[in-house]
Amino acid sequence: MRMPTPRSIRVLCALVLSLSAALPAAAADEAPDTQRLQVTDPYIELRTGPGRGYPIFFVAARAEWIEVHLRYTDWYKVRTDGGKEGWVHRRQLVTTLTEAGASRSFRDIAFDDFLQRRAEFGAGWGHFKAEPMLKFWAGYKLSESIGIEATLGQVQGIFSGTNFWHVNLQLEPWSDQRISPFFAVGVGNFKNIPNTSLVAATPTDAKLSNASLGVRYYLTERFVLRADYSIYTAFLNDTRSGEYRAITGGISFFF
Repeated sequence: MRMPTPRSIRVLCALVLSLSAALPAAAADEAPDTQRLQVTDPYIELRTGPGRGYPIFFVAARAEWIEVHLRYTDWYKVRTDGGKEGWVHRRQLVTTLTEAGASRSFRDIAFDDFLQRRAEFGAGWGHFKAEPMLKFWAGYKLSESIGIEATLGQVQGIFSGTNFWHVNLQLEPWSDQRISPFFAVGVGNFKNIPNTSLVAATPTDAKLSNASLGVRYYLTERFVLRADYSIYTAFLNDTRSGEYRAITGGISFFF
């Protein structure tokens, strides 16, 4: 088995960095519902923008009521009963009370985004048979438990290199859980290119089918850890096929 090449590691890192950079632009969301909360700390500070670099322009005192309208990462846009609008950090809202007198977990609000996610992009590293594999995926949820996903993969073998792609139908029956298993089946293409040093070796271009079992774990904000185990079948010709097993672990970003 070969160790990951520097080029593949750079590709994986570049994807992670580029998707991370895109998160702030996509992180300004409507709050799940407009919420009315009562301040229980001595005061909370309202800033002119979602960040500590913005100045404090107003202070809401204990027992005042505020409404939460928008969220941008860990910052929430609120409005006081007096009509003042500003941004408050999540930590200052943790102790607030709802109109029913109960506390509202602002960690749950972030988890609500995970439950309502639609698009997911990710990358992972694993093994295809006994060789190192780099894999990228992009998925879209059609409903709470059904989605489609496209995958690109590259296997770096000792005697050959393999590129493949496939499109899967994915079922996630417990998608409302922090730890959520999923099942997938799909079809695609498999292309194996032998090293030029091998004599009389010919490339293989074959249709591919696969079945996968995996699990997602909601980590924080818009990050999800993911692992999956897959069985690939390459239809080499009318009478012969090859079966390969793969395991992958990686990280996804959802929007």
